[in-house]
Amino acid sequence: QVQLVESGGGSVQAGGSLRLSCAVFGFTSSNYCMGWFRQAPGKEREGVATIGSNRNTRYTDSVKGRFTISQDSAENTLYLQMNSLKPEDTAMYYCASVRFYRPYSYYSGSCLTESEYTYWGQGTQVTVSS
Repeated sequence: QVQLVESGGGSVQAGGSLRLSCAVFGFTSSNYCMGWFRQAPGKEREGVATIGSNRNTRYTDSVKGRFTISQDSAENTLYLQMNSLKPEDTAMYYCASVRFYRPYSYYSGSCLTESEYTYWGQGTQVTVSS
């Protein structure tokens, strides 16, 4: 059974940093995407950052240069380092994963859209005050 458990959220002032972690259980695949999403009140869930099984990364434009997605070497934990935080980064942050049954190189999607993912964590709240 796949389980994703986020941690590391909290409250921080604008300009500060947070590091989110997502512990991954029961998810084994050589071909996958893993990503971070966020949802602010009254808004749709949006893709923030993704990493593929080939270690390629993608970011939504609003976080480029500020956020970094990474994994530990065992691929058991997904991270999101968030620097220079802004009030508009306030949201519930979720990690997600999807496995592919063909080589990742065959996949043409962005891995930044909600519909691409199968497994989701429960979320961790990030609040940035001005």
